[in-house]
Amino acid sequence: MDDLTLARAVHVLAVIHWIGGVAFVTAVILPVLAVFDEPSRSLALFEVIEHRFSAQVKVSVPLAGFSGAYMAWRVDSWSQFLEPARWWLAAMALVWALFMALLFVVEPLVLRGPFRRRVAADPAGTFRIIQRAHIALLAMGMGVAAAGVLGAHGLLG
Repeated sequence: MDDLTLARAVHVLAVIHWIGGVAFVTAVILPVLAVFDEPSRSLALFEVIEHRFSAQVKVSVPLAGFSGAYMAWRVDSWSQFLEPARWWLAAMALVWALFMALLFVVEPLVLRGPFRRRVAADPAGTFRIIQRAHIALLAMGMGVAAAGVLGAHGLLG
């Protein structure tokens, strides 16, 4: 097995873990928590689950990015990120950068203090925001993953 094949395998597995986890949280965990009578209880359980998942994706998201960057470096495809026909490459990088910012900047700075205050003031409203944000993030992640596969096989652009 060569280094490019290994990088592609790492990339695909990291994306599966990352976006699959977002899908599970969005499509399974959040709808289950939404039926609880007490929003503050739902949010407390969500924080426990999200904390465990966050620790895992803080490995898989960087792995996806580093393996993707390695593949781009290895085949010298950086210029393709600027080609309109290869828009999906830039889209993948942008979604990756968004998730990196959420995991390593927004979560530590915003979700620790201001988020807890918002939960205390409006648990139901906060839970709705969480649900909508996860739906948007999942749609972006799935859309870009699909575009990446189609693009890599010459079906886009």
